[in-house]
This record gives sequence, C-alpha cells and structure tokens, in this order.
Amino acid sequence: MTDKTIETVNPLTEELLETYPIMSDEEAMDVVQKSHDAFLDWRLKTLDERASVIASIADELRNSKEEFAQLMTDEMGKLLSDAREEIELCAGVCDYTAKHGPTMLADEEREVPDGKGLVTYSPLGVIYGIQPWNFPCYQAIRYSISSLMVGNGVLLKHAANCTGSGLLLRDIYERAGLPKGLFGVLLITHDQSDAIIEHNLVRGVTLTGSDKAGRAVAQRAAAVSKKTVLELGSNDAYMVFDDADLDLAIKACVQGRIFNNGQTCVNAKRFIVTEKNYDAFVEGYAAAFNAVEMGDPNDGDTQLGPMVSSSQRDQVHSQVEESVAKGAKIVAGGKIPDDTGWFYPATALVDVAPGQPAYDDEIFGPVASIIKAKDDEDAMRIANDSRYGLGGGIFSKDVDRAVKMASLYFDTGMVNINTYTIASPDMPFGGVKDSGYGREHGEVGLKEFVNVKSITIGA
Repeated sequence: MTDKTIETVNPLTEELLETYPIMSDEEAMDVVQKSHDAFLDWRLKTLDERASVIASIADELRNSKEEFAQLMTDEMGKLLSDAREEIELCAGVCDYTAKHGPTMLADEEREVPDGKGLVTYSPLGVIYGIQPWNFPCYQAIRYSISSLMVGNGVLLKHAANCTGSGLLLRDIYERAGLPKGLFGVLLITHDQSDAIIEHNLVRGVTLTGSDKAGRAVAQRAAAVSKKTVLELGSNDAYMVFDDADLDLAIKACVQGRIFNNGQTCVNAKRFIVTEKNYDAFVEGYAAAFNAVEMGDPNDGDTQLGPMVSSSQRDQVHSQVEESVAKGAKIVAGGKIPDDTGWFYPATALVDVAPGQPAYDDEIFGPVASIIKAKDDEDAMRIANDSRYGLGGGIFSKDVDRAVKMASLYFDTGMVNINTYTIASPDMPFGGVKDSGYGREHGEVGLKEFVNVKSITIGA
C-alpha cells in the first residue's frame, strides 16, 4: 500500500497482481451513505424475502467457485484445494442462514402482568467489518451474511492483500440479487477507517485480527458507544492425554498446524503432551513435519504453500530464532529456502518454555510448539497458561472425561476432542481473554448485531 494505491502481490511468484486506488474521504463516506440508504428499504423486507436472497448468494458462490478460489490462491497463497473448500464452507453458511434465520429471528411472545409481551429482533443499521487476509471469502461471509439476514447494511474493509477478493464478493452478492450498495467495500487507510467507526450511520463494528488491532478498534468504538465483536489471535493448545490414540493425535495435530499454510487463528499451535507419550509424539511429529511437501499451491500434491508476504515470513522466522536463543530446539524445518516465493517450512520446536515466543505468543505460520506435561492435569494447567483463549483440543480415549475437562476447566471458546476442525455454521465461533469476545455462527452469532426490542401490550 502506498499513500494513494493498494497493490496486491502473488506470494508464489512475488509478482504484482493488481493496483487499486485508495478512496478519497468523500468517496468512502458515500459508500457509507449508500449502504444506509439501501438498508432503509432492506430492513422492511420480510425474513423470508431476505432468506431467499441469501439462498441465491449460496448458489452464486458455487457458480463462481473456480474463479474465486483461484483469486484467493493468487492473492494470499492458500492451497487451491483449500480455497475451493472455503467457498463451499461459505455457501454452507448461506444455506444454514437462509434455512434457519427466519425461525431464529421470529418474534417471541412473553407472559407479562396485565397484558402481553413481545420480543422482536430488529435491525440496527450499518455494520462495519474489518477483516484479515487469511480467509478472503470466509472472513467477510461470516459476519456479513448474519447481518444481512437480520436486515442490516454491511461495510467491509478487507486486508490490502486480498482487495480483489472483497470486490468480487460484492459483485457476487449483487449478482445474487442483493440490493446495490447494501454491501459496501471500502478501499481505505487505517486513518480513514477510524472515521468510518465514528460515522453516525455506523451502528456496530466487528474485527478479526490481532489482539493489538482489536484493542485499538474497541477503544475507538467505545468512545462513540458502539458495540463491537472481536475475534482475535490465539496460540491454541492441543493436549495429548495419557490414554490418547497417539497415531490419531499426531495426524490431526500435523494437519491442524499446517492448514491454510499455518496462517489461521484457530490453527493448532501448542502441543502439550504427557510424559507417557512425549518421546513417541515428538518422534512421530518431527518425521511427519519433515515429510511435508512444500510448493506451488496450485499443485494438488502440495501440502504447504507460501506465506502471504515476506514481512509475515520474516516475523515468523524471527519468533523461531528468538525461541531457540531462549532454549527451544528445532526438530524439523527452521530454515528459509533460497527460492522465489515467500515459503517457510513446516517447523517443529521442543524444549518450549515460558519466556519464548513459541510459548507465550501467537506464531502465525507453520511452526509447532511441543511442550511436555507431567500428566493430564498438568497439561490442562499449561494449556490455560496463556493470555489467549480461542480454540483448543483434547486427545483421549475417555471421551466423557475429555468433555468434562473441556467444559469445566479449559478456558477457551471452542474445543475439539479427538479431531481438528475449523468452523461449522451451526456452532458458535469465538473466544475469551485476549482472543476477543462475542460470537459468530449459529443463533448466538446471528443475534450479535440486532436490536432486541421489548414491546408490552396492555390487556
């Protein structure tokens, strides 16, 4: 990004893809106004009418799958196969919302003294989303479809790296029948973004990004009394208990770390293994990581594509080097290849301890931190020894006990047991502590940006 333009670059070839002009302040404010104007009509549509348009968006996403998937791979380097799956997930979010939204948002009657009560879920207005580059379609779908179902207008400030994806999504929405202008894409700077947050027509703000960015946006929104939903970073812990199926744990934990080239807020990042399984886990995990096929994300045999940018790769490598300087040891990867493309190998660290970035921070790349625990209870202690709390997992053959441990003791928003998963339209998505607050997906996520309105009718 320059002072006047946004540039997108292919992380595989390091070649320029497109250049986009940054909007003037007047152009940005016009996008806000048009979203609000379209909202005034959209809010009057019935729930079924809105659901019909959202169902059409699902169809249009599937019709555009190859075009959109290739664009995402070109803009941020994700495997083409993963990009196709991302589009299908997004279409599934639309399917779910169109099917269940009208029922979830229907008016509810209440018994009140001397009359009747009614609870309605009314639109708020224009909702502003600030989204990252790692899932160019899904990040924007996740908040916008629920807001559109409610009857809100929606604004998107996408990461500069995937500007083309944001504009394509707008076109897909409008091809599917969404009123023109209701979903507005803003090509703006951070300073301009602050003005959007403060705009009197913007009624709520949602951000997916770092905890630092989340705090800045939340403070800006709080100063003008606007609700926020924040989905921030994490260093998700996956615990391997004494009675775990070790082969299953290694396979899932490897996939959980390199998924999306290791650039996912809910990647499995810290692997906390009991003494009973530690040596075997390290041996199996290191062997699997050393065998990961790195290369062209368009190639079906590739398991790990390039990172999104040279700066992102340099940041990851710096965190690895600092962790090693403070006592960690590399058992796989750790060296930047001397090739075109912003590649970083699947890297595994052992002897990970507090004070190292590999223990304390989020490493947003394909780097695994393997930590030894005395027993299951000690593993849970270490898992919770984090300022983050987005997702995590437990591997144990005693599923009932694992569920109890997850529900009572694991201080995180989402838990996988004997598996690694990303997201499901019907399961709430979000975290606690420095991983943010609020939820997306499911009925809870659908109702984050609504006016829950109480109407009392006298007898």
